[in-house]
Amino acid sequence: MESHKTGVQYLERYGNPAIFLHWILALLITFLVGLGWYMMSVEEDPGSGWLFRLHISIGITAAVLIVLRVFWRVEHVPASLPSSLPIWQARASHYTHKLMYLLLILMPTTGYLGASFSGNAVTYFGIATPTWASKNDLLKEQFFTIHTWIAWILVVAVAIHVLAALKHLWIDKDGVFQRMWPY
Repeated sequence: MESHKTGVQYLERYGNPAIFLHWILALLITFLVGLGWYMMSVEEDPGSGWLFRLHISIGITAAVLIVLRVFWRVEHVPASLPSSLPIWQARASHYTHKLMYLLLILMPTTGYLGASFSGNAVTYFGIATPTWASKNDLLKEQFFTIHTWIAWILVVAVAIHVLAALKHLWIDKDGVFQRMWPY
């Protein structure tokens, strides 16, 4: 980690791989959630299948990056938060991050399982992945329902995360935001 000078203290920055994975996943997941909600509004329209295939392909890409992020995070513990941070905020940060990691793992897992039980081959940018499940509409719908609920919970968790980050940037001005900023 690199040091980052704030107005009051030095805080260690996250490493460049963590920063890259954080921001690329933020962009991909934002796109995937928006695309997912849009797909649901046009799912019965002729020719909408390409949206689902795109969502699955980008989702698989995000899943690989999430796995990399989890492995990176396990091996690279972030620096402590500023000592001036109230304990309830430190705990809220800790548990919100754990919740987001759990959701980020469950989101592509449930999406992939739902797609696998749909009876259609799961493709990655046009390349078929191994078929291991037969069509099962009940399981498909259960996994897609869970997938949708996870999306909503993730949106709320990310909103809290973003609001907290902006609070640190604009109100607290304590350098917490800059630890994950690429510049």
